[in-house]
Amino acid sequence: MGNYFTVNMEENFKRNQDFITEMNTIKIERQIQLRKQLRDRMVALEIAKSRELFYWFGSFYLISLVGSIAAYSRKQRLVTLLPLVPLTFVTAYQADLAYGNKIHRILVEAEHIMQFEQELLGLPLGIPTAASIDLGRLQKDEQKKLHPLLPQT
Repeated sequence: MGNYFTVNMEENFKRNQDFITEMNTIKIERQIQLRKQLRDRMVALEIAKSRELFYWFGSFYLISLVGSIAAYSRKQRLVTLLPLVPLTFVTAYQADLAYGNKIHRILVEAEHIMQFEQELLGLPLGIPTAASIDLGRLQKDEQKKLHPLLPQT
């Protein structure tokens, strides 16, 4: 009877371990998917911001272009066209970021850095540990006790 009980406990323990491992795997996969979807939304938001900014830069550039050409036609001095040089670069950069393949080039460069220049990716003070997180939490609790009316950061 004791031997059957021991074998049955071992089987239950093994099944519980397998179940916990499967649940942890599902949990991690869900977290990865959540982070990916959040990242995709943030990237889409940044692209939308770039496009909106491009509309403003483009409008400013066109107004400046018309004004500079009008001033050049009246005064016949090349210096009136000089502001168009930096404005052209800024507008072209913004157009490339908003509608060109600049984001793709940035991703390729980021992949290159991750593969061949890992030393550039180090965090200041290294990777946070459970102890450093707990210490920060305790310091924040202590600050809250000492200064309850100050806004929390």
